[in-house]
Amino acid sequence: MSRNSAHPEDGPGGPGHPHGPEVPGRAAAPTVTVIVPVHDTRRYLDRSLGSVLAQTLDPDRIEIIAVDDGSTDGSAAWLDEAAAAHPRLTVVHQPASGGAGRPRNVGLDRATGDYVFFLDSDDHLGPEALERLTRMAEEHGSDIVYGRIVGTDGRGAPVDLRTTSPRVSVFDSPVYWSLAAYKLFRRSFVERHHLRFVEGRLLAEDLPFGIAALLRAGTVSVLADYDCYYLHGREDDSNASRQDMDWPAYLAYIDTVLAGLAAEVPPGPDRDKLMIRHFHGEILMPFAAPYLARDEAGRRAMREAARPLVDRYLTDRVSAALPPGLRLRAHCLRAGLDTELTDVVRADSAPGAGPAPGRPRIENGRAYAAYPHFRDPDHPLPDALYDLTDRIAVRQRLTDLQWVGGVLHLHGTATLRAAGTIGADRVELVLHRSGAHLRVPAAHGPDDTWHAALDPATASHGTPLADGIWGLKIAVAAEGADRAEGGTEGGTGLGPDAAPAKDVDAPPALRREAWLVPEGGAPATDTTPRVVGHGPEGPTVAALFLSSPHGHLHLDLDHDGARRPLGTDLRGEAACTRAGRATVAARVTLPGCPADAGLQFVLRDATRCVALRTTVERGAGDRYRARSRLRSGPPGTWRVALRLTAGGLRREIPVQSADGKGPLTLTVPAARG
Repeated sequence: MSRNSAHPEDGPGGPGHPHGPEVPGRAAAPTVTVIVPVHDTRRYLDRSLGSVLAQTLDPDRIEIIAVDDGSTDGSAAWLDEAAAAHPRLTVVHQPASGGAGRPRNVGLDRATGDYVFFLDSDDHLGPEALERLTRMAEEHGSDIVYGRIVGTDGRGAPVDLRTTSPRVSVFDSPVYWSLAAYKLFRRSFVERHHLRFVEGRLLAEDLPFGIAALLRAGTVSVLADYDCYYLHGREDDSNASRQDMDWPAYLAYIDTVLAGLAAEVPPGPDRDKLMIRHFHGEILMPFAAPYLARDEAGRRAMREAARPLVDRYLTDRVSAALPPGLRLRAHCLRAGLDTELTDVVRADSAPGAGPAPGRPRIENGRAYAAYPHFRDPDHPLPDALYDLTDRIAVRQRLTDLQWVGGVLHLHGTATLRAAGTIGADRVELVLHRSGAHLRVPAAHGPDDTWHAALDPATASHGTPLADGIWGLKIAVAAEGADRAEGGTEGGTGLGPDAAPAKDVDAPPALRREAWLVPEGGAPATDTTPRVVGHGPEGPTVAALFLSSPHGHLHLDLDHDGARRPLGTDLRGEAACTRAGRATVAARVTLPGCPADAGLQFVLRDATRCVALRTTVERGAGDRYRARSRLRSGPPGTWRVALRLTAGGLRREIPVQSADGKGPLTLTVPAARG
């Protein structure tokens, strides 16, 4: 046994405690204690413990306590060898306890860090996780810090944390959807509230701990801009969350857990927000393949164990927030509709079935999930149980956008989704500006692809778009079965310049919009201002840009040049001899500049303007080279600009010096007397 190994009977300060009694001169207590319960996970320990040993946080600030819970696969010996090589690692050996609860509690009893972090022995940490998490806790006084969780090896993350925030509410953020132990806790907070894990349970042993911690924490923070925790699936599918068990006993245990929650949060909207998560998880989760695998007596026992939970906590608000499959399960449990419940579970559990079976039924602008017994007179179930209209959103990608001859071409994919794919019968580009809404039909192709051509000269019902900033969205519509199958002539193959025929007697389609966000973000988006056609009045200047912070695509039409300057790469040189002979030369890129546009150098001082005869050469890629020669000119120091004239569009673009450090000037001496 290594010098850092111990047994549970070694109390704090005894031989098994990492620090022992207070010793003068000993280094300060560690910042964070990482607690790792281990049971037969030898194959993962190099990855898991190795990720802690490789943290960027100062090693002297990290304490590691690994609790071997009766392993029989060599994990115990591996841990002892590792402890001999790493003084920061303490190993505790104990008989198998039936779950991660007791090992974590043993680790808590021995921890000395300001914070504790619970790491499962088959998962691993990002290299900077502890440094970033403890820094956030120290800066904001956090009792709990959530790090971004990444699912891997076939296992999904319980919640997608996208926004870093120093302080969140348990009722108005997604943190309650992850009650598992793998997060950072302030140890004094844990001890003050006597928080410990349920022992002897393989599944949901961390629920009471997680619920009480979130409800009692003063500050809960989220670190979402770094992948802190990697949640792994096991090759043999032996994660605790994937095991079969005595489900009636499990549901009885969940009853006690939720009773504790109900004692802390009174009935009302806040409690309902939390209960929605538990109906998604613990209450209705068993009613899937495990339910179908049992005989009728086993199914009856599961129903009888779940029914009190449904009766007690399923409010109208909770029911409305559930997806149809769960809403139907809860209703059938409460109403004693055993046959209907089995049919709904079977529809989800059939080979190849997704989260919802089949394409939803679209009717009068609403969508109904394709579960059994919809409007079946022999099995009367309310339409509201099947309704998923409010859960439908656009899933889209903007894969390419480019200007071609003054027309913006956009390509992407778009479909409507809820629990599964609904598809799309019609796709349109939608332009928004100050209450105005314009639609540009898109060609809808196979595999949910679409293409739209946006011509600023004709996009407003055949007339030019108004100057200003336009937001670009994609609109996707799905129609009822009768209309989709009969359709209007031409179906979904409308060209970008065609307008879809309208059937005034047809029921409304289900329609959703979403902002267009280019793949690759700003680096992959050409935001260079360019000249585009704009109808009878001549060209204008157009530029794409992405809003901050969400990256939504916008089009800015700026005829007056106040927002989108042209030719920002305009650089030049100017020289003049003593005799007054001068040369001015410059290069510039002017995307979309018409072939008949005029380019002319202009000299300006405080009161005067002189236009120069200018020779222009046009090269590839909208590159221009301009040159002027002066035999003599008015004396003085002049600022040099390049004037662009194209129809009604007129811009003077200041020429910058060749090194880009300032405006280009030309000094012409006075003629000799």
